[in-house]
Amino acid sequence: MGIIKASKLGFDYFKYNEEGEEPEKFRAIDQVSLDIKAGQFIAVLGHNGSGKSTLAKHMNALLVPTEGTLWVDSVDTSQEEDLWKVRQKAGMVFQNPDNQIIGTVVEEDVGFGPENMGIPTEDIWKRVDKSLEAVGMLAFRDKSPNKLSGGQKQRVAIAGVVAMKPECIVLDEPTAMLDPNGRKEVLKTVRELNEQEGVTVILITHYMEEVIFADKVYVMDKGEMVMEGTPREIFSQVDKLKHYRLDVPQVTLLAHELKNAGVDIPDGILTTDELVDALC
Repeated sequence: MGIIKASKLGFDYFKYNEEGEEPEKFRAIDQVSLDIKAGQFIAVLGHNGSGKSTLAKHMNALLVPTEGTLWVDSVDTSQEEDLWKVRQKAGMVFQNPDNQIIGTVVEEDVGFGPENMGIPTEDIWKRVDKSLEAVGMLAFRDKSPNKLSGGQKQRVAIAGVVAMKPECIVLDEPTAMLDPNGRKEVLKTVRELNEQEGVTVILITHYMEEVIFADKVYVMDKGEMVMEGTPREIFSQVDKLKHYRLDVPQVTLLAHELKNAGVDIPDGILTTDELVDALC
């Protein structure tokens, strides 16, 4: 069993109207199964309302299944007595870092999680140092988070999760509120955590360029898992992605149009360098 595994996962939201009326039921996740191995970089794509953020919240037990099962490192997330185990194993980074940062100084914020875990003070500061270094924010340890850019704040939020030493980090659209430079900063940090620290990363996003280096990509639509494969396998299916109202990286789309125009190049071009090599 992988670090994250789902079997026929289903989840319903209920909308309550007038008092006394029966609530309306909306299926947000429908029969989703997946198996994510430790150390992988996974991306989950989907249009707004596809269910990808609802799925992310199940991985940290913020939501529990209506039906089916989700395990985090073999722990069933629906078991209330194991809630703390789940959240120690799978850390969550949210879309807006301001909702996650609570300290008045960067190093205090990063140390908050380990302190709540009962880690000895000396070890807390070791974790703070290592986590800030891992996300490239060590020089900002004495700064107020309010003085940081959006990308820097998000890296501090990631450091706060890393300091708790989870085996898996789930990032729910962490770059959605950032400018292009901030997105690049955060994506670089996420990739380095995966490659250098061996942390399992699950990136929920709708930015296609962010997933080209993932080990595996899942695509969701209307609560269902409709596609899965490597980035190259996924982005080779441009028309199918368009059907699910998703874009592809600009260079991939250009290569697709060139091929349709008769240029002999392979499917699934992911980078500018690949396109140049193919054309040459």
